[in-house]
Amino acid sequence: MGSWKCGSCLSSLLIPLALWSIIVNILLYFPNGQASYASSNKLTNYVWYFEGICFSGIMMLIVAAILLVLENDNNYECCQSENCSKKYMTLLSMIFSALGIAFSGYCLVISALGLLQGPYCRTLDGWEYAFEGTAGRFLTDSSVWIQCLEPAHVVEWNIILFSILIALSGLQVIVCLIRVAIQLSKILCGTYSVIIQPGII
Repeated sequence: MGSWKCGSCLSSLLIPLALWSIIVNILLYFPNGQASYASSNKLTNYVWYFEGICFSGIMMLIVAAILLVLENDNNYECCQSENCSKKYMTLLSMIFSALGIAFSGYCLVISALGLLQGPYCRTLDGWEYAFEGTAGRFLTDSSVWIQCLEPAHVVEWNIILFSILIALSGLQVIVCLIRVAIQLSKILCGTYSVIIQPGII
């Protein structure tokens, strides 16, 4: 029962993280609160990978829903033996947790690349990636941000939102890794309350 509560709590935590990932990714399409840049395709190319909307968002919501269903005790009836059913559900839970790591890991990597590349903006030389060749050094040197003339404050916009996406997807990876560890310990140790034991005297 203790491990079920722990797993259910972790799965539930994925839901708000996924919803926030969707919201943050959508905001990336509206630098300075304007929609004209998205319609004219003047955004950094990494926002079109849908890392927060699709992978760290919708796909993680699906994974969280499936994990919550698998943790329901009423599902332990797929085999003739109760232990067989529990092992089967545990294996499925571990597989979907691993998928969660893949989905959130994708968002983490793409967001990091988008952060290091910098925004697509208008400079004195026209529309370009003003900081593409700086290997992310512009992140700690705010004096060069004025190179981006349009959209206004696009550097800060990208840094903040991509950083939030990295944090959200990083938390998702950690949650899913913990879940994999819990499920793996259940399989290897042959018990279903090995991680968190209720108080027994």
